[in-house]
Amino acid sequence: MNEQLDAILQAGVDRGAVPGVTAVVVDRSGERYLGSAGERQLGSGVAMTPETVGAIFSMTKAVTGAAAMQLVEQGRLSLDAPASEVCPDLGQIEVLDGFDDAGQPITRPPSTPITLRHLLTHTSGFVYDIWNAGMTAWHEATGCPTILSLEHASLRTPIAFDPGTDWEYGTGIDWAGQMVEAATGQTLGEYLGDHLTGPLGMHDTAFAHSPSMLERAAAIHARLPDGSLTPIELEPPANPQFEMGGGGLNGTMSDYGRFIRMILNDGELDGTRVLDADTVATMAANHIGDLRVEKLVTQDPTLSLDAEFFPGEPKSWGLTFQINEQPAATGRPAGTLMWAGLANSFFWIDRENGIGGALMSQILPFADPGPVDLFLELESAVYESLA
Repeated sequence: MNEQLDAILQAGVDRGAVPGVTAVVVDRSGERYLGSAGERQLGSGVAMTPETVGAIFSMTKAVTGAAAMQLVEQGRLSLDAPASEVCPDLGQIEVLDGFDDAGQPITRPPSTPITLRHLLTHTSGFVYDIWNAGMTAWHEATGCPTILSLEHASLRTPIAFDPGTDWEYGTGIDWAGQMVEAATGQTLGEYLGDHLTGPLGMHDTAFAHSPSMLERAAAIHARLPDGSLTPIELEPPANPQFEMGGGGLNGTMSDYGRFIRMILNDGELDGTRVLDADTVATMAANHIGDLRVEKLVTQDPTLSLDAEFFPGEPKSWGLTFQINEQPAATGRPAGTLMWAGLANSFFWIDRENGIGGALMSQILPFADPGPVDLFLELESAVYESLA
C-alpha cells in the first residue's frame, strides 16, 4: 500500500492539486503509512516531509471537544446545564433577528439557554461569517472583529437561531474552549499539554509554534483564478487574546494520527487512557437528532468555496465530528467520523474497521477541489487495500 499512496501524493503535486502534502494512515496498533510529496513552499526547493508542521485550523475542534469531554467525565462541566453557569458572557448572547431600516441589527433573547452540547454540535446558533450572510452583515454594521482576530470581542457575536433548533457550522467550539479554561483556570493550550496532547505524545501540536515547529512550518498558498498556486502571508495576530479552540492548533499529521488512534482505541493510546470508552462512544454518536449537516455556502470565496463532503448523502453530527449516515463511495461505512481544516486538511476515523487517516495541505480557499479530491483518492486506496 505504501508505494501506491506515495504515488497518489506525488501525482497530486505533479498535476498542481497541491504544492506539498503530507498524510498518515493508522490502525489501532500503529501507523500503517506516513508519507509526503512536494514542497513546503512552492518554488523553495525545501521538501515537504512527514515532520512538516501546518496550521490544522478546524481539525482543532475534535481535540478541544475531547478536552471538554474529559471535564464532563469529572463532573467539572455538564453537557446540558446552561453554559452561562461556567462562562457568564454566554448568558448575554441574543439571537440576530434581522436589521432595521437603518441597517442596524435587531436582536432578541434566545428561547432556551445555550449548553455545552449545543456548542459541540453546532446547534448553538453561533455561526461563521464566512458562510453566513446575516453574520457578515452584522460584522459590517457593528465593526466587531471576526474570529480570526483572536480578540475576545470576536466571540461575542449574536446567534443565528434559537439553540437546538437548527444546525449550522460555527464558533461554538471556541466557546467550548473558553469553558475548559474557566473550569480549570488554565489556558486551553496549558490544559491540552497537561491532559491530552502531552499524554498522547503529540509533541509537535500547539497553538504557538515552538522554535523546532517553526523551522518545519509550511507556507499557506492561495489558488489563483488561473488555477495556479502562490504562497501568501497569513500571519497570526501579534497579541492574541485567547487560544482558538475551534481552529488554532498547528501540528503534524503524525501527531494527529496519534489522536485518531486514541479514538480508535476507545480513549486509550499505548497504555495511556485519556477518555473513558463510554465517552468515546458518546462522542461518536449522533447528537443532532433528525437535523442534518447542510452545505456551507460561501460569503468570502478567498477563504472558502461552497463546501460539503459527500454532497447529497445524509450526515449528522456527534460531539465535534461529522458522521456519515450511510456508506460512502470511498469505502467508509456508515458511522465514520470526519472533519477538516480551513487550509484544506482532512481526517477520517472508521471505528468499525479500526482504521483512519489524515491529510494536510496548506491551501486557501477551503474546499479547493485539488486537495479535496486528493484526500478522497487516498482514502479510497486505503479501503481498496483492505478488500
